[in-house]
Amino acid sequence: MGATIGLPKTVLADAGFASGPAVADLQAQGVEPLVAIGRTQPHRPYDFRAPPPQKTQRRISEPWRLAMKVRLETEDTKTLYKKRKQTVEPVFGIIKSAMGFLRFHLRGIANVASEWTLIALA
Repeated sequence: MGATIGLPKTVLADAGFASGPAVADLQAQGVEPLVAIGRTQPHRPYDFRAPPPQKTQRRISEPWRLAMKVRLETEDTKTLYKKRKQTVEPVFGIIKSAMGFLRFHLRGIANVASEWTLIALA
């Protein structure tokens, strides 16, 4: 077996990946997980739709979630977690959410390529 690059020191993940066993597994491997346990902003600044009605706040009771919440509130961690905004994820979020593009409407590779080009240009 050849040499490997190794594991990352820190993993940044959104709330969709919030899982106690996954966090424990990463910690056991020496990787620091920084997983959002809820929305970081109530309404995205580029979303011009009316904000959704306010929901009641979910009570956090699991120990790992409480520890993660405290960890995410430190200045060092906030700075590190902001790097998620530098990835391509927001682009796909805008395409899906703000533009409403959830699937291709044309068939065939050439047609899909043309459709994707139009979406990417918009």
